[in-house]
Amino acid sequence: MTLTAPGSLQADSHAGGPVPPCPARGLICRNCGATFGLIAEHACAECFGPLEVDYDPELMKAVTREQIEAGPQNIWRYVALLPVGQDPASRVSLDPGMTPLVRADRLAEELGLTGGLWVKDDSANPTHSFKDRVVSLAATAAKGLGYTKIAAASTGNLANSVAAHAARMGLPSFVFVPSDLEPGKIVQSAVYGQTLVAVDGSYDDVNRLTSELAETDEFEDTAFVNQNVRPYYAEGSKTMGYELAEQLGWRIPAQVVIPMASGSLLTKVDKAFRELTAAGIVEATEWTIFGAQSAGCDPIATAFDNGWDVVKPVKPSGIAKSLNIGNPADGPYALDAIRRTGGAVGRVGDDEIVQGIRDLARTTGVFAETAGGVTVAVLRQLVENGRLDRTKETVVLNTGEGLKTLDPLEPVVGPTHRVDPSLKSAREAGLIG
Repeated sequence: MTLTAPGSLQADSHAGGPVPPCPARGLICRNCGATFGLIAEHACAECFGPLEVDYDPELMKAVTREQIEAGPQNIWRYVALLPVGQDPASRVSLDPGMTPLVRADRLAEELGLTGGLWVKDDSANPTHSFKDRVVSLAATAAKGLGYTKIAAASTGNLANSVAAHAARMGLPSFVFVPSDLEPGKIVQSAVYGQTLVAVDGSYDDVNRLTSELAETDEFEDTAFVNQNVRPYYAEGSKTMGYELAEQLGWRIPAQVVIPMASGSLLTKVDKAFRELTAAGIVEATEWTIFGAQSAGCDPIATAFDNGWDVVKPVKPSGIAKSLNIGNPADGPYALDAIRRTGGAVGRVGDDEIVQGIRDLARTTGVFAETAGGVTVAVLRQLVENGRLDRTKETVVLNTGEGLKTLDPLEPVVGPTHRVDPSLKSAREAGLIG
């Protein structure tokens, strides 16, 4: 199974005009550089390294700001820079993207940041996490490759998005999650009426099971979005980097703090910045990428601290379950991006994560899930240890909605007063004089 040949121009029956050519010319191994067609494969046949989409630089350079700005208010405005979806009729999508970029002046003041602080709030996506970006691309690729079902191994947000995409399009889906996942994410995956499988094990156990299922006859017609169509899936994360630059007036922020599970989001935001620069869409500048992990699952942080190129697996624990990938596939590439840009990696414990959620909510009105709490707490840590420049513009990414991870907050937040329905009671409680 292969996708449409790159560079082809097709009629767009929806808009009555031509669609942009597909800039993807194939897949390329990130380790040995071997090239392949636009196929359903995520590992190199030569060295077993990971594959990613390879683009025609001339087609990328032909894309203009004006072309992007004339597009829809979702990720498909960047379709001329993406590997799939050039024809709107081909898309399997909830149309995510163009999420708020929130100025965080009060938080910046508390932290002593003078260069400006922004929060990219991807909780505003249709299923309330950044995973809608990657699933829209993966499901579109799956359709183009001839698959009739979609599936995923997930720590929660991905399961929510896969089930929702399948429900919207009338496709069968299968999502596999650890059985100890947060109740909010279990409910949100189940409500779409798709197949939800709770696995008694860690995410890494779930991922191993789905890798085995993908090889069986029963799942031959199923695209596992973060496995056999992973190269296309991962490209969805680039759209967050594209949006950041566009929302800042077509410039790249000096510093970005990004939560890490597999490490893929961090590598793709960095890739988006490099592509925009190479294509001449933004002015060439320097940026620094910082990674954020939970102390309960910190294999990339440990590798960074020790100067390792190899990321050693760990057994995850802690409240930031969406980041609990003990054997992160993109860990080495995340390290490369962090080191190349002069960044660093921070790790924070559960109490700091909860405080990070509360700090963000109290100062910006953005309610983040635990991954967002990790990012904000690491931001504070990076400021305090001097690794992040207080005078440079900084963006932190909130990748999911706080209502999905209420459990850690329930013991520490609640009513500030309890009164009877009378003025006397309100006066005794100190609400009035």
